[in-house]
Amino acid sequence: MNAFAQRRLRNLALTGMSAGILIAINQLYDMSLRDAAFMNGWVLFAGMVFLSLFNLRKKLNVLPLVPAGAWLQMHIYVGGLCSLLFLLHSEFVLPNGTFETILWLLFVVVVVSGFTGLLLSRILPPRMDARGERVIFERIPFLRAQVARQVQELAMRSVQETRASTIADFYVKELAPYLYRPRNFLGNLVGSHRAERRLHVAIQALERYLDERGRAILGEIDALITAKANLDYQYALQLVLKLWLFFHLPLNYSLMLFSVLHIVIVYAFSAGAP
Repeated sequence: MNAFAQRRLRNLALTGMSAGILIAINQLYDMSLRDAAFMNGWVLFAGMVFLSLFNLRKKLNVLPLVPAGAWLQMHIYVGGLCSLLFLLHSEFVLPNGTFETILWLLFVVVVVSGFTGLLLSRILPPRMDARGERVIFERIPFLRAQVARQVQELAMRSVQETRASTIADFYVKELAPYLYRPRNFLGNLVGSHRAERRLHVAIQALERYLDERGRAILGEIDALITAKANLDYQYALQLVLKLWLFFHLPLNYSLMLFSVLHIVIVYAFSAGAP
């Protein structure tokens, strides 16, 4: 068993033990005729605060804190424990008030989006690494424009060097619309590269009408089309991760706000004692 599998088994065991302890404490509270909702509610809120700190940790890489990878693992397993605490706190029943329903739905959506993000973070990065070097998301528009400019220059140069407009005409009709913005977004997500293959086939078919110098220029263009397709692939997969974060974080902050309001309301309309 490798180190990664051992670490995962250890973490699962610790999480399972923690879950058992939480359930046992919850049962002891009920047996002692004390309201377990106060106890598990505060533990749940503490766990949610810890989960909310993960995004702040990712922005503080320069500080000597817990490594981001280790914090991510804690984030995942604490998230699972918080899901259990939520079920214990809600006593496995649906809410019956407007405020409670909003809070319940927020928690469920945050949990679902969190596990969706976990799934995406396991699937998409290996796919990005499998196709070319990973590119910083913010640099992709610049690199795309650079590739488009190079292809345009090659098309213009071909007119002078081959004394024919074959490549230039092909550029205007087929390549220019493809080069200057992201393409094949859905296809890249599902692993289909039909649009790229179509261009490569068209480029190969064009070779029969060119001399040796024209075929050389067309070969350079073909390589740049591959580079553009790789950028589009990186863009599509990274954009999904960006959009997920844009969706997950505001929901999480909304959940924290409603949770604080929930605590204030509970203590305002009860004796406040466990």
